[in-house]
Amino acid sequence: MIIKSADFTVSNTKISKLPPPELPEYAFIGRSNVGKSSLINMLVDVKGLAKTSQKPGKTQLINHFLINKAWYIVDLPGYGYAKSSKSNREDWAKFIRFYLEKRESLQCVFVLIDSRLEPQKIDIEFCCSLGERGIPFILAFTKADKQGNGKSQQNMALFRKELLEFFEEIPQMILTSAETQLGKEDILQLIHQTNQDFIIPEYDTAFYT
Repeated sequence: MIIKSADFTVSNTKISKLPPPELPEYAFIGRSNVGKSSLINMLVDVKGLAKTSQKPGKTQLINHFLINKAWYIVDLPGYGYAKSSKSNREDWAKFIRFYLEKRESLQCVFVLIDSRLEPQKIDIEFCCSLGERGIPFILAFTKADKQGNGKSQQNMALFRKELLEFFEEIPQMILTSAETQLGKEDILQLIHQTNQDFIIPEYDTAFYT
C-alpha cells in the first residue's frame, strides 16, 4: 500500500463527536511511552502527524487520522501511566472501553508492546480484556532497533507463552521499528487486505450528530 495522504481529522473524548463510522478504522494503543506516535508517523511517512513526547501519558484523547481519504488510523490514549489522577485514569478507561466495544467501523486494534521488555502484567491483562470482548487485535512489538534481533525474538516468544495460558490461538505478532521502518509493509498490507472486505455497518445516524 502506498500512502498518498494522511490528515488529522478530529480529537476528543466524546464518541458521538467522532466521524460517522463509514470508513474502516484501526486503533493503536499501548502502555504509555511505548512508541505509539513514532510508529504511526513511520507508517504514514508524515513526521509529526501524531505528536511524540518524552512525557508519558501525553495522549489523552481519541485522535483520528484520515489515510488516503479511505480509512482511519485512531491514536488512543496509553494505559498504565500511574502519575495521572485516579479519576482521570478511570475516565480514560471508560471512554476507551466504550470506543473499543461500540465503534461500528473498528476493524482491528494494534496493541503495541515494547520489544525490549519481558512480558508485563498490564499488557497481558489488556490483551485478555480484548479477547474476552471478542475484539480482534494484532500485537506490534516496538523499538526493535534498540537491541539485537535475538533479544526481541526472545521477548516475543515469552509473551506468546504467557498468552497461551489464556488463548487457544495467539494473534499475529509483528516486530517493528520506527527508526528502520521494520514491520511497515506487514502492517500496511494487513490493513489493505482488511479494507477490501469492509462494508459500511448499520449505525444510528442520530448518534453522530
